[in-house]
This record gives sequence, C-alpha cells and structure tokens, in this order.
Amino acid sequence: MKQRKIALGPGAASLILIIVALSMCILCMLTYISAKNDLSLSNRSADMIQRVYTLNDRSERSMAALDAVLAECAAQAADEAAYLEQVAQRLPAGMEMEDDIISWMESEGDRALMCAVQLAPLGEEPRLQWTQHALTVETEDAWN
Repeated sequence: MKQRKIALGPGAASLILIIVALSMCILCMLTYISAKNDLSLSNRSADMIQRVYTLNDRSERSMAALDAVLAECAAQAADEAAYLEQVAQRLPAGMEMEDDIISWMESEGDRALMCAVQLAPLGEEPRLQWTQHALTVETEDAWN
C-alpha cells in the first residue's frame, strides 16, 4: 500500500492565518456591539432609578409636610371630630382626604407614585402610616 503524504504549502498557512484574523475581527466587533448595548441599558436604568428616587424623595417630603400639619391640628383640636375637620381644611396642596385616609400623587415624566396614608386617632404616635406607596408607569398604546 502506498501512503500519501499530505503537504501543506505556504498557501494553506496563509489561508489559515486569514481565517484566524477574520474570526478575531468578528469577535472584536461582537464584543464592541455588546458593550455598547450594555452601556445604553445601564444609562437607561440609571435614569429610571434617578426618577424613582426623586419621586420617593418628594413623597417623603410631602409626608413630612403633612405630619407638620397634623401636629399643629392635634395641638389645637379638642376632640377627634374637630381634629379631622382641621386636617381636612389645612391639607397641603394636591392632597385629598376621605374619612381618615389622605392620598396624593407625585409624578415625574412617565412615572407616577400613588401615595396614601392612614391617620392615627388623635393623640397616638405615629400620627400617620403608609397604606399605599405604589409606582405606576404611563405607557402609550403600542398596538395602535
């Protein structure tokens, strides 16, 4: 039996080198595209988180303003009915009162934070407690 000898000439080595170089270029390009997409996603995520934290900050400031009003009303009120009446009259702007629940909404762009607190009876501490603190996102109808 005759054995054939396979010989790789200079052309085959050049071909392998070209294939390796092209493969490395494609991997480099895919890595660049992936990194660019990751940066874009990170920027959008950071922007969204900043807006959510801004809404949380506003809601806590609104709650502090409401607590100050409650403290003033509690100092002046003689009974529970007078307390609730004074609170209803002195509510900060944008707040609504229904029975012993006070609600308001904070918004930033397409995000809105629905807030609601329940008042404690006159003289109890803490004067109020969160009952709703929910983030909603307004989106356009993409199917139309």
